[in-house]
Parts: sequence; structure tokens; C-alpha cells
Amino acid sequence: MDKVNIDRIMKVLPHRYPFLMVDRIVDIKAGEHLEALKNVTINEPFFQGHFPGMPVMPGVLILEALAQSGGLLIDQSMPGVLDNKILMFTGMEKVRFRKPVVPGDQLILRCADLRHKLKLWKINGTALVDGRVVAEALLTAAILDREDV
Repeated sequence: MDKVNIDRIMKVLPHRYPFLMVDRIVDIKAGEHLEALKNVTINEPFFQGHFPGMPVMPGVLILEALAQSGGLLIDQSMPGVLDNKILMFTGMEKVRFRKPVVPGDQLILRCADLRHKLKLWKINGTALVDGRVVAEALLTAAILDREDV
């Protein structure tokens, strides 16, 4: 695996605090799969309101973390395809939430089954905590010119 550090993650993804949802890439095989992680801490700003006294990571943010991981898989699979472009999350299918994600969890984000046609990409995403599936979805994204957004 080529080293993919936080600098590369931040170069590829336009997100910044508090919306950057990938801390590190753990494993990658270009064109096949990627495994990344997100450390979930009580310091996350969304825990202030979701839910007071019972902090649970919003499911939509787990999906966002999977989508960001998918973008990194695309970047590593097709170098240069995202240069001066932006990857926009366009859809999700077969979404299932299996278990709450809470502070202290380490969210493992697995993306695989990368497929594309023209500017549309589909990726299977699975989020795990301690080896147990907490969420899964088929994600769709489009690569757009930044000036078109």
C-alpha cells in the first residue's frame, strides 16, 4: 500500500473540521477496496444535540464517512481523475443501520466493488465497530468540475 497520510486525504477531500470524517487509511488495493478509520470521540460537535445524555453518532454522518472513504478509493484507483474536480455524493441505496455508534468507538469504513460509467461511480460501503457491522449502503457519486458546482 502506498502511504496515504492526512495531507493526501485533505488534498483529495474538500471537507474540513468538523466535517472531515476520515482520520486514516488503514488498507487499500487500488480498484478493489479501501479500509479507513474514524475515531469517534465525545468532542465531536454533533454530540451536543444528538442526543443530550445519550450521545449517538447520526447515521447520515456514518454514510458521509463512507462516501468520503469512497472518494479516497476513487482517487487511489484512478490517479488524477479528481484533479481540479469535486466528488459529489448523489445517492444511496440499500441503507441499513445495525447498531448505534457512540463516543469511544473506532469506526472502520470499508469501501469495495468500485464501478463507474461516465461521471457516475457506485461503491459498496460497510461501517464496522469491533468487527460488527453498524451500517451499510450502496453509494453513488458524480465527479464534477468545481466551477459547475
